[in-house]
Amino acid sequence: MKAYWIAHVDVTDPEQYQQYTQRAPAAFKAYGGRFLARGGRSEAMEGRPTPQRSVVIEFESYEQAVACYRSAEYQEACSHRQGVAKAEVIIVEGFEP
Repeated sequence: MKAYWIAHVDVTDPEQYQQYTQRAPAAFKAYGGRFLARGGRSEAMEGRPTPQRSVVIEFESYEQAVACYRSAEYQEACSHRQGVAKAEVIIVEGFEP
């Protein structure tokens, strides 16, 4: 069953944040991740205010999604996000009716 990363990100230093966005996609690709949404237009209908960026990445399985997050490649990319963005990342398993 597929799984998804759902991320909400508020960037405080866009120039430095590019170091993250240049590195992270290689980790997603290595684990079969595919962007479904990446920072496009959004509006909060309920809950907290709309984050600057909302991202949804699809993986073939929950295990792949978790392995990607925990991978050395992704954690190295994350080190470039520290201090320049606040992120919430949730991994959720898909649903098949």
